Amino acid sequence: MNLPSKVKIVDVGPRDGLQNEKAHVPAAVKIELVHRLQDAGLTEIEVTSFVSPKWVPQMADAAEVMAGITRKPGVRYSVLTPNMKGFEAAVLSKPDEIVVFAAASEAFSQRNINCSIEESIERFRPVTEAALSQGIRVRGAISCAVGCPYEGEVAPERVEMVARLLKGIGVQHMGVADTIGVGTPLKVQRAMEATLRHYDINDVSGHFHDTYGQALGNTLICLEMGIWNYDTSSAGLGGCPYAKGATGNVATEDVVYMLQGMGIDTGIDLDKLIDAGKFISDYLERKPNSRAATALLNKRTG
Repeated sequence: MNLPSKVKIVDVGPRDGLQNEKAHVPAAVKIELVHRLQDAGLTEIEVTSFVSPKWVPQMADAAEVMAGITRKPGVRYSVLTPNMKGFEAAVLSKPDEIVVFAAASEAFSQRNINCSIEESIERFRPVTEAALSQGIRVRGAISCAVGCPYEGEVAPERVEMVARLLKGIGVQHMGVADTIGVGTPLKVQRAMEATLRHYDINDVSGHFHDTYGQALGNTLICLEMGIWNYDTSSAGLGGCPYAKGATGNVATEDVVYMLQGMGIDTGIDLDKLIDAGKFISDYLERKPNSRAATALLNKRTG
């Protein structure tokens, strides 16, 4: 096994986790979550999304949230920018990195943004060019990398094509996202191998949803491949709009607990991380969607 000695985690809870929440979460709460995550040792936080408030009302306060964060040296703050209009708004808030994404499923691309995969990536070309010219890093994600709600299983060849096209427009880092959480370890491994044909092992990451309880297994097989970058979400925030009742991203707490138990360094204080997840879960009036957090919180009160 080629296990990495350290792992870098991007907490996507403030963006990916909260964007599906129906009830409005005030900017002050989102800012406090970011502050708690950076205090717990997170050095990469996906803060918000500069999208049309018509489509994602929860992210309408993106500029306010970015303006309200007390930035910590050594922490990278990223934002999702789906198009040039989003980028132009985002750049005013001085993000360290922008995130663009394309689906590996033609049906998903058509249903979501009414264009082909190739067209969707071509739309990102001016965005990536503008970002890179201003010294802003560009991270990409391949959504539906193993399965799609409309066309079922997604072939690794599709993933390879998306990785190649995104690399071609200048995207520097590539996340392989199991958007609906249907992936199992060997399928995820094949999607990762397809991406690694175009990206160095230091420039790929796993982004796994836990809909079917497979996210830790999928993380483990990627660790065995030597992959050391992962997206996770504090308290397991976020549902999946395409899988009714599904859980969201794998919980940061569960991944950190597993990594610590394997002797892999994350630089994260698990207790403070659990406190951050409890803070946002208490605000949302629900229990953290993390097995490790639940067990350790019970131990505190037991």
